[in-house]
Amino acid sequence: MLEVDGISKAFGGVQASNNVSLSVPEGKITSLIGPNGAGKTTLFALITGFHKPDAGRVTLLGEDITGLPPEVIAQKGMVRTFQIVQPFAGQTVRENIAVGAHLRIRSRAEALAKAEAVAEQVGLGDRLDMDAASLTVAGRKRLEVARALATQPKLILFDEVLAGLNPSEIRDVIPVIKSVRESGVTILLIEHVMQAVMSLSEYTWVLNQGTLIAEGVPSDVVNDPQVVEAYLGKGMAERIAKQGARNA
Repeated sequence: MLEVDGISKAFGGVQASNNVSLSVPEGKITSLIGPNGAGKTTLFALITGFHKPDAGRVTLLGEDITGLPPEVIAQKGMVRTFQIVQPFAGQTVRENIAVGAHLRIRSRAEALAKAEAVAEQVGLGDRLDMDAASLTVAGRKRLEVARALATQPKLILFDEVLAGLNPSEIRDVIPVIKSVRESGVTILLIEHVMQAVMSLSEYTWVLNQGTLIAEGVPSDVVNDPQVVEAYLGKGMAERIAKQGARNA
């Protein structure tokens, strides 16, 4: 569905993305992981048109979309969420979700009806008439999912939709993400919560300092020495390897 081929981007002297390639299959949940500052969100911005790459190509459903504006890419079926959720102040949950629905629906009444249906899907059906700014962090995360889903996408890029949630809230939101996939939407997610990566993702890529260092099934990738070193540092990785050798 989505092909990223050799994407590179530098900001000044910092190489934020370095020849990154990945292929997202239709109908799956896949993930992009890596330590803080690895370049994950920058890659999402390059894929979805918020930044233009210095080199490389992005293809969606066989069409080259490299460097197109975000609104054009959204019309073609790919949208993203953001780490920091900012509801439209002074508007209800219903009205916030309807903003996304208006990408494809002109009628205000139809957009509001679409918003209601999406709110039910993500667990906000009982909060439709609340001021969106009064939602909890967990509620705002659901709202961000809802606004993206209301655009009727083929592919959603979720950027840390579980960040800032407690374990109970994470357990509640994971089925929501699964329901999005079950409704026919392909998902690529950035996530630091490994519980979610292990339970949701069927394939993962690991980014560190703008470069892909590993990929594969999550249960295998998390034991990759390069991945352990990227997250925990070289000394800790060596100690873990020695402990594993002693226990073998």
